[in-house]
Amino acid sequence: MNLELIHALTAFWRTKSLARRLRTRTDVAAWRSRRLSVFLREAIPKVSFYRGLGARGLEDLPVMDKAALLANFARLNTAAVTLEEARAALDGTGPERPHGLHVGQSTGTSGNRGVFVISEAERFTWLGVILAKTLPDFPFKPHRVALALPGFSTLYASAAETGRLALKFFDLGLGVDAWRTEIAQFNPDVIVAPPKVLRALAQGGNVRPRHVFSGAEVLDPLDRTVIEAGFGATVREIYMATEGLFGVGCPHGRLHLAEDVVAFEFEQPNPGSPLVAPLITDFTRRTQIMARYRMNDLMQLAEGLCPCGSPFQGVARLEGRQDDVFHLAHADGRIAMVTPDVMRNAVVDADRAITTFHIAQTGLAAIRLSLAADLPAAAAIAATAALTAAIRRAGGPEVEVTLKAGVDIPFDRKLRRVERVWRDRA
Repeated sequence: MNLELIHALTAFWRTKSLARRLRTRTDVAAWRSRRLSVFLREAIPKVSFYRGLGARGLEDLPVMDKAALLANFARLNTAAVTLEEARAALDGTGPERPHGLHVGQSTGTSGNRGVFVISEAERFTWLGVILAKTLPDFPFKPHRVALALPGFSTLYASAAETGRLALKFFDLGLGVDAWRTEIAQFNPDVIVAPPKVLRALAQGGNVRPRHVFSGAEVLDPLDRTVIEAGFGATVREIYMATEGLFGVGCPHGRLHLAEDVVAFEFEQPNPGSPLVAPLITDFTRRTQIMARYRMNDLMQLAEGLCPCGSPFQGVARLEGRQDDVFHLAHADGRIAMVTPDVMRNAVVDADRAITTFHIAQTGLAAIRLSLAADLPAAAAIAATAALTAAIRRAGGPEVEVTLKAGVDIPFDRKLRRVERVWRDRA
């Protein structure tokens, strides 16, 4: 057995063991405290950015964001890989593995692409964790996994190296129709893809997976309904990003944060809204430190215990990105911030005939609402009225809503159902 597989299996069994041992929120808090203590003592001092800080608790560390991470890239990884070296590895102008490390990057939907470095051991440790959370009968039972996610990084490729997974990658940029026949012939029992891809496959009816995982985009309730009806299986979300793995959905469909590997803190960027934004500290990573990293995501935390019994914090909904909070101007110049959930819920609840939509801020107080081309006129009118009323209730101004017939579904980039494309006053 090679060393990489040992790392994966060790992480796999540790994750499964923790799922049995951590039964209450008190158990989770105690585990978090112990692991953070080790992390602060052993990992933090090994990168120059924190050296000499003497941090005794998370609160002693500065909050980090993407700009700060990229500006201090070499000082935040133990091999002192520079951002220039990492980018050269990605574009093929430099060594593929600088200092023996793997390099990956985000899709760049919020501007400048995020970049990360990871060791071989961490790569397979990540693999073991995600397999334990998604396919607990692995490695006793082999699986055929169809993967259609943006940025086919070395993290995903490592799964194919275990010998117990038949993994096949499908290029999102080509669109679903380009490989419908190929994926049917592959006959996967597991599919991991963005909601738009899962929906297209579910409506096509030529694949029938037993396990369905949504990732890379927000899973809208409208898409969930279509996907689950088409596949006859519960959709489980995988919440992950350049910065790590943050959560996996349980068999009941609720997303649970990965509190066995990540410590979460929460900020409330918009007072009065139930949505929070996480600060993440991954206490398993030792090569590139991710401590108190401010995510751009908005989520609503779930209350109460999930029927699955997991003590890990549940997430009622991932609502989108802070970048997509609308900044709408009143006539007197005041700016009102309206969160994506307010607008999404208004349109979805306006008429049951609405099965797809896109909402974009295009000006100071201008919004474009895209709906299916064949939607009845009454439904479009109801959606427009519901959207403008919801924005007023949220403290926004009177807005001008322009209707567009037809919803563009991009396959070469992430689909954002609610998107602030106008940035002049951001």
